[in-house]
Amino acid sequence: MNTASAPTTDETPLSARETGKALGAYVRPHRWAVALGLLCALVGAAGGLLQPLATKALVDRLASSESIAGILVALTVLVMLGTAVEAFGAYVLERTAESVVLAARRTLVGRLLRLRIAEWERIPPGDLMSRVTSDTTLLRAVSTQAVVSAATGAVAFVAAIVMMAFLDVVLLGVTLGVVVLVGGGAALVMPRIARATERSQAAVGEISIALERAFGAFRTVKASGAEERETARVEAVAQRAWRHGVKSAKWEAVAGSADELAVQLAFLAVLAVGGARVASGAIPVSTLIAFLLYLFYLIEPVAKLVDAVSSYQEGAAAISRIAQVERLSTEPPARQQDALPRQGTAVPGAASVRFEDVAFRHRPGLPYVHQQVSFEVPGAGMTAFVGPSGAGKSTVFALIERFYEATGGRVLVDGKDVRDWSLPQLRSAIGYVEQDAAVLAGTLRENLVFAAPGATDYEIRDVLARTKLDTLVERLPHGLDTPVGHRGSKLSGGERQRIAIARALLRKPRLLLLDEATSQLDAVNELALRDVITEVARETTVLVVAHRLSTVTGADRIVVMDAGRVRSVGTHEELVGQDRLYAQLAATQLLAPAR
Repeated sequence: MNTASAPTTDETPLSARETGKALGAYVRPHRWAVALGLLCALVGAAGGLLQPLATKALVDRLASSESIAGILVALTVLVMLGTAVEAFGAYVLERTAESVVLAARRTLVGRLLRLRIAEWERIPPGDLMSRVTSDTTLLRAVSTQAVVSAATGAVAFVAAIVMMAFLDVVLLGVTLGVVVLVGGGAALVMPRIARATERSQAAVGEISIALERAFGAFRTVKASGAEERETARVEAVAQRAWRHGVKSAKWEAVAGSADELAVQLAFLAVLAVGGARVASGAIPVSTLIAFLLYLFYLIEPVAKLVDAVSSYQEGAAAISRIAQVERLSTEPPARQQDALPRQGTAVPGAASVRFEDVAFRHRPGLPYVHQQVSFEVPGAGMTAFVGPSGAGKSTVFALIERFYEATGGRVLVDGKDVRDWSLPQLRSAIGYVEQDAAVLAGTLRENLVFAAPGATDYEIRDVLARTKLDTLVERLPHGLDTPVGHRGSKLSGGERQRIAIARALLRKPRLLLLDEATSQLDAVNELALRDVITEVARETTVLVVAHRLSTVTGADRIVVMDAGRVRSVGTHEELVGQDRLYAQLAATQLLAPAR
């Protein structure tokens, strides 16, 4: 089957407004939990704000020789209570953050599994997987901690400034001057953090792509002696991710140290100016001590603000990559009214298929795969599609299944345009065996009932016997519950094909699509399955893409395709004398494999 080249997803970054809106969508369902965490953080911050005032009162009592026991007890209770409340709030926020990540992953996975085939073919699966795993992880910090840290940091900062203004306006002016000067420099590095983080996450996605490439052809890699070359490929991408990660860490370190630098410089300035004011009698020494305590208290809210901005920059990069996935075209989700009885029982009888001047190409600018393709399959029986490689045979099946939408003309099933069917109803009537005989990781039973989860044990045993899989089940250590390995790695190619056929037959389809379904079978098993297909074709419409003459000669009709067009339609005997291309293909006894 022809496929388009594989460009990456739309890399257009989100604006600040779009990022904030997307973040709000993730946080909104958990707003009350975030509000509770914020309240706890504010209670803890309030306790910290009262400590310098309590210390000032303590110093004043010491100067007047009054008892300080009550103040010490109050301070102790204040510290313990604030710590407990903050710990509870931190747990609430961490739990909420995990819930945000879970919700994002659910949404992404649900969307990815509904991607249109055209979208899935052009984007490396490893890149999509990295967005579900690593990118959603970055939401953990930005969705809750960054929001709460920004809020509590801002409130605590403003409250501390008010308290410092109450103590001494001159010292406050000195403090703000230093903080604004250093903070302005730190603000300049924030966009650098965002850019470095987004590039780092993109490189992590490339690592997944490189690994998926190697693991997807693991035997080929080993047989070709390419382990070192593939390792070098992955290491190069990992090195790129490391460089961007280090660059991000560098700017984060600069931003993270800015708050401490600001407070330390402010401390020196306040110490100098405040010492002079104490010496002149403008303020008592207890005021200077309390002011210095507030100054050190500022370290935490300023650090929270810096961390919140840094986390937001990282999260914005992740949200942008996640949003790129959300822009991809998907198939509509199944609706409640689309629910059908168990497969094969919804609509009786064989389905008819008709192509009316169908044209198709994957994207504008690419060559046409189909050009004015027309043929009709009235009902039960077997129709074979033959032709050279690239003739467009497999694309016929893709258009029937609505994996692709026809560019022109109409594809009709039961006289109804496939675009007017709901996808669940259309596909519930179809059994499909693709070229590579896909087998999923899991047990043999799970693979057999994958398309018909309601199949009974009797139906399973019957289809196993018909596809000659019963002997395989007997020799497996756990029978039907034996794991078949990643992509069926513990099975032979022929066994995987027979499993795919059995899976399609269990669906009891009205229309059975077999795309080179017997290409890897030996002569004995091919003959047995050909008999099964012939039997099925008595009551079901069977369409076959085949390259073996033995399969074609038994068909009720043969559609000969070449260069995206239908050359002729007829029986084997008719076409041998009427169609030159078909006669050439038949003379080889082995038709060219379809693509």
